[in-house]
Order: sequence, then C-alpha cells, then structure tokens
Amino acid sequence: MLKYFIMVQYFTKQGLEKIKEELKDIKENQVQETKKLIKEAAAFGDLKENAAYHDARDKMSFLKGRIEQLECAINEAVIKEKESSEIIQISSEVKLLFGKDEENYIITGPAEANILENKISYQSPIGKELMGKRVGDKFKFNKTEVKVLEIK
Repeated sequence: MLKYFIMVQYFTKQGLEKIKEELKDIKENQVQETKKLIKEAAAFGDLKENAAYHDARDKMSFLKGRIEQLECAINEAVIKEKESSEIIQISSEVKLLFGKDEENYIITGPAEANILENKISYQSPIGKELMGKRVGDKFKFNKTEVKVLEIK
C-alpha cells in the first residue's frame, strides 16, 4: 500500500506570490532563453568539447530542478497570516534587543527566509526561540541575552 505524505510549507501571502512570479519567469523567459543558448551552442559543432553547450545544458538542468522545487512548494503551500500582535508567529515583524544592539526581523517560512532582507524562518534556531514569545520576554541565544521589544 502506498502512502503519500504532503509536507505543509507555510508562507506569507507576499512570499507565495513571490515564488509564483519566480516560477512564471523561469517557465516563460529563462527556459526559452536557455533553449536558444543550447541551440546556438550546438551549432558550433563538436558537442564533446563545447563548453558553451555544456554550460547551457547545466543551466537548463538547474532550471528544471528549480521549477520542480517551486511547483512542489506551491502545491504544499499554506498561507499563514498573523492572527495577533500579542505573540510572535509567522508573519510577525519583531524588534529585538541583542545584547546592546536593536535589530528588526520578519518571521517567515523556510522558503521565504533571507537574512539579507532580515527575514528569518520560524524553523531556524533563533526563529524557534522567538515563536510564541511576547513583548518583554527574554532568553539567551548563543550566550547573548535577547529581549523582545516590539511585535507588529
């Protein structure tokens, strides 16, 4: 008997839209451009030692893998909007005091996380610590005291 497991992936509404846009761009633009590159590179002949051809084929492989990842994420997506500003949850914007430094973060699902944009996953070590915390709560993270200053 086969059993199928669906893995839920939580997203904010904006995060899900972003990956849908990425999927559309890959399918409508990047795949077509890469097919063109493969065709042009193949025209040079001798595919065995044709670096441009192999690079284009590698890019197409990457794009096909990315399409599969995005489609899977979209199929498993559950939009999780915050229900309250009282506790930290997915979609919360938080201001934290790390030792003496104030930092702002948005709590997201793993697929949306991007530390360069201050978006952290609820599944990351700091995200796990933050989930369910309230303004004023304190905890230790990597030997640094962290205090929740604000939740939006």
